[in-house]
Amino acid sequence: MLSNSSKYAIKGVLYLALNSNENHKIMVRDMHGIVNVPESYLAKLLQELSRHDVISSARGPKGGFYLSDNDRKRTLMDVVKVIDGEKRVTSCVLGLRNCDVDNPCVLHKLVGSNKTNFINVLERTTLQDLIDGKREIEEFFPL
Repeated sequence: MLSNSSKYAIKGVLYLALNSNENHKIMVRDMHGIVNVPESYLAKLLQELSRHDVISSARGPKGGFYLSDNDRKRTLMDVVKVIDGEKRVTSCVLGLRNCDVDNPCVLHKLVGSNKTNFINVLERTTLQDLIDGKREIEEFFPL
């Protein structure tokens, strides 16, 4: 349900959530290997998130990307909407245009409630929530 771009963006934002703040900005070249995303691709994703005020950035010698206190209140859905658009998450699993509650595809009933739960998780989970659950994610980004 999430594109690779959204997955990569979430990985990058997660790394920023754990390792950055307004006084400690991170350059893409210093994080792309850790999050295992090509440098230019990660730079493009983070720039797009910064343009939409989901994350923060600063130019110059002490520049880079970081999460401000306000950024930490953003949700995972905010990240996904910027990268993929909301339709990517809410669209039919099979990619059918006419699939909905009134005209369900063959998988609609099987995944419908799980998909709704997944969307709710994206909408309710803030970047701060990810930081608060740090122990669960340390296996992805050793500290």
